[in-house]
Amino acid sequence: MNSRRTLLSLIGMLGVAVLAAGCSAGGDSPAGYPEKRIDYVLPFDPGGESDITARLQQELLTDILGQSVSVSYKPGGGGALGWSELTRTAPNGYTIMGSNLPHIILQPMLRGDAGYATEDIKQVYIFQSTPNALLVPADSDIQDLDDFVAAAKAKPGGLSIGGSGDFTANHLGALLLGDLADIDVTYTPFTGTGTAVAAILGGHVDGLMSYSPQVIQLGDQVRAIAVATDERMDALPDVPTFKEQGYDLVDGAYRGISVPTDTPDEVVETLRAAFEQVNQDPGLIAAFKEQAFVLENYGPEEAAELTAERASIYEDLLDRLGMLD
Repeated sequence: MNSRRTLLSLIGMLGVAVLAAGCSAGGDSPAGYPEKRIDYVLPFDPGGESDITARLQQELLTDILGQSVSVSYKPGGGGALGWSELTRTAPNGYTIMGSNLPHIILQPMLRGDAGYATEDIKQVYIFQSTPNALLVPADSDIQDLDDFVAAAKAKPGGLSIGGSGDFTANHLGALLLGDLADIDVTYTPFTGTGTAVAAILGGHVDGLMSYSPQVIQLGDQVRAIAVATDERMDALPDVPTFKEQGYDLVDGAYRGISVPTDTPDEVVETLRAAFEQVNQDPGLIAAFKEQAFVLENYGPEEAAELTAERASIYEDLLDRLGMLD
């Protein structure tokens, strides 16, 4: 299917979802829900930002929902394996899955075989975001972004940037940098942030397009040479932005929770309210700030609107790069 028609269809279907959510009863959940354990599935390897966030949420969700919440993993295809399975999961609220933007937009947009469509996934809540950050090993000769660009121009295609998955925020960040700096770099996808970090620490890639929390977690093992924000982050005052170094690169990943589209509105509302309450917990707020996570609060309607907005931006970029059919 033509990518532009696909995008228009996505925006239209998201609009319908917003209207439907606005007309739904909302209110109380079905009697008894939840009556058993809820499985919180992450479509990535352990150790990444989604995992860290879920572990911070797990006990709070258990207390709020009155049932145990287990965290498990189903990595593969930069999340595509899990999201494909989610579309075939019983829509009863007992399996919820971590979902990321731009992943759930870019994968169906660029892959004919993603295994799911963006509109097949019901986003319940977006609770956190992390801007992209470009890292190099601490012992690298590359000291700043100018050095990185110069090295890439001296060896077209020879400089490698690792990242979490294909058609993810990290991948898009590498594409944006290549476009803005007019450089040819090789992007190497890994199954999650954890495996990508192992690659840079093992010297298997020259740099890593990762996320802001990795700057803090890896400490002096790496050198952060740029972060993709409008202004320097309070948690990372010594890391310059791409913008202040001459490249208008502002982007990152939005993380949330999703369910199958046929999940009853009342169940969606129960989960939405639970995640909203979790985001008000002082301990979680402090942990987010300490680890350079950005707290976000998007319910189903706001998440659908954000998704349509970002889809339009990504389509424009990828069309210009000649990556769309």
